[in-house]
Amino acid sequence: MLFALALIPVVGLLLFIYFNDKTDRVPFGYLIALFFIGMGTVVSAIIIEGIGKAILDAAIPYESMFKGAFLAIAIVGPTEELGKFLVLRLMTWKSRHFKHTYDAIVFAVFVSLGFAALENVGYVFGGGIGAALLRMFTAVPGHACFAVFMGLFYGKAKLAQVNGKTGMRFLNYFLSLFVPIVIHGIYDAILMAGGSADEFIVTGLSVVLWIGFIIALFAVSFIVIIISSRHDIRLVTEQISYDPIYQNKVSYAGANNMPNYGTPNVQPTYQAPSYQPSNMNPAPAFVPVQGNYASSAPVQQPQATVQAGSMYATGPMQPQPSYIPQQPSQPSQPKPAFVPVAAATAVAASWTCSCGSVCNTNFCTQCGKKRPVDNSWTCPRCGRRSTMNFCGSCGTPKS
Repeated sequence: MLFALALIPVVGLLLFIYFNDKTDRVPFGYLIALFFIGMGTVVSAIIIEGIGKAILDAAIPYESMFKGAFLAIAIVGPTEELGKFLVLRLMTWKSRHFKHTYDAIVFAVFVSLGFAALENVGYVFGGGIGAALLRMFTAVPGHACFAVFMGLFYGKAKLAQVNGKTGMRFLNYFLSLFVPIVIHGIYDAILMAGGSADEFIVTGLSVVLWIGFIIALFAVSFIVIIISSRHDIRLVTEQISYDPIYQNKVSYAGANNMPNYGTPNVQPTYQAPSYQPSNMNPAPAFVPVQGNYASSAPVQQPQATVQAGSMYATGPMQPQPSYIPQQPSQPSQPKPAFVPVAAATAVAASWTCSCGSVCNTNFCTQCGKKRPVDNSWTCPRCGRRSTMNFCGSCGTPKS
């Protein structure tokens, strides 16, 4: 029962973050690996925080609001967030699954909630159902919110690197660690300082301030998640290839690992050759006989000159001249090459399903999911590929 109460908020937040990824979701198995690796940061946090608290107790032997706030801001916050950040940096920065800016938030939340899950289990088994219910609405979502800000700036740092902006990359790289440390430190400092106060009124005011801080933190984090999900920016280089079966363009992420089918295999339209006898002269236009129209002499109507026995003979036969101008022969139309359907199917573009299967068909053979539809477009101004309504590099709207 207590174990379930400790993990229910973690699972709920993980699913919320994961299903807000609207484009090209990261494989769930990879995220679970980040979750369990994030659990390992609890061990390093316990060791470093224990050493730091021992040094602080030796320097300040008595309890005070200053000591509680200093412990939270200078030791607890930096230790826990630095451990999460190192896992995030080492495991995801060069990962082939890091394709969009929103992926950074997903990575950071899974690492952070791995830490929160193991920490929460310890607190719940030590404090009972009351601790489980309190941390379900405070501590666990708090760790997720810290990770949202870490992932936000972490994704911006990756985007700056892709665009070659070294200064912005280092700035966002620093903010991805500094901002979560500050927010985490304030979160803990309000509680620790209030708990160390001798007066009941100060402790009560600290609790009210802490609740207000949590509400504001949750609201801002929720807005950041929604905006980042809707304005997701693609990070990897794309290559536009052609699907030889459907004759349409297909975008591939990680183009170096994908086949290039070159130009579209457009089949020429077959036209029946024009069969025109070379020995038939075109009938001249009718010209009225000049002179007296009342003449009794019959008017000879011009006839097409054809050979005897021809199927095109329509009038009285005329003697053939010794020379008949030949009509210029038209070049024969090339017969379209036959492309077997099986051969075209064999070179169809492969794609990776969310279940991890690599498929060459329109539906996954393992789970039945449909091949994702590419909605990307090329910015006419800077040439960058984008999947959103505005270009992530220059801000040009989608035409």
